[in-house]
Amino acid sequence: MSALLPHNVPRRAIVTGGSTGIGVAIVQALLDDGYEVVNLSRRPAGLAHSRLRSIAVDLTDGGATRTIVSELAQTFPVTTVVHNAGVIRQKFLEDVVPEDVQALTQLHLATPISLVQANLAAMKTAGYGRIVLVSSRAVLGLAQRTVYSSTKAGMLGLARTWALELGSFGITANVVAPGPIAETEMFDGVTPTGDPRREALARAIPVRRLGRPSDVARAVQFFTDPAASFVTGQTLYVCGGTSTGSLVL
Repeated sequence: MSALLPHNVPRRAIVTGGSTGIGVAIVQALLDDGYEVVNLSRRPAGLAHSRLRSIAVDLTDGGATRTIVSELAQTFPVTTVVHNAGVIRQKFLEDVVPEDVQALTQLHLATPISLVQANLAAMKTAGYGRIVLVSSRAVLGLAQRTVYSSTKAGMLGLARTWALELGSFGITANVVAPGPIAETEMFDGVTPTGDPRREALARAIPVRRLGRPSDVARAVQFFTDPAASFVTGQTLYVCGGTSTGSLVL
């Protein structure tokens, strides 16, 4: 178990997109650390536990998201927020439409803002908070990711800004940016099992393998640890070394 929280601060966390892949691994890591966890996603979490509950919500719907997080904060205020939910919408530039921009801006940027705003009073009262945004190695550039990479890059700006605004309250804000992670719907949707590009991609990664959801969860677990109080405004690439050079899918 991670270090103890400040006195009388309950181990409570919200995780978005905790139904599959990376999200499930993050939820499991927090449960292992003794947290009560609420998963916000379109589907129930991919595991069952007495300290876990799921609330169904389409996080691309701004109104529904704000209503849910506001109501939840009244009954289940948290000091740990992990925003993991994400959608790619893989398209070449000429095919991008305004609805893509609106949906992914809501999901990747407006949703974490709503989550943190709803729970900020609880964090400040506790003198403690952990905010982790799950971005992507694609922020460094990847073809057919115009809206995805730009909105995921915005998360880096959120974390750096919040680090400056909230550090004096004992609240940290950091980013985990995964590279190619297998065993996820997002990755499998782009490179299905059996696609020869998977093996070629693994060979191109410096560590010579694809990532696993547990690799990402381990990084998130570090940032959510109460002992990680001197690390804020940072981006950790969990990418097998691909952030140090080019990557082609």
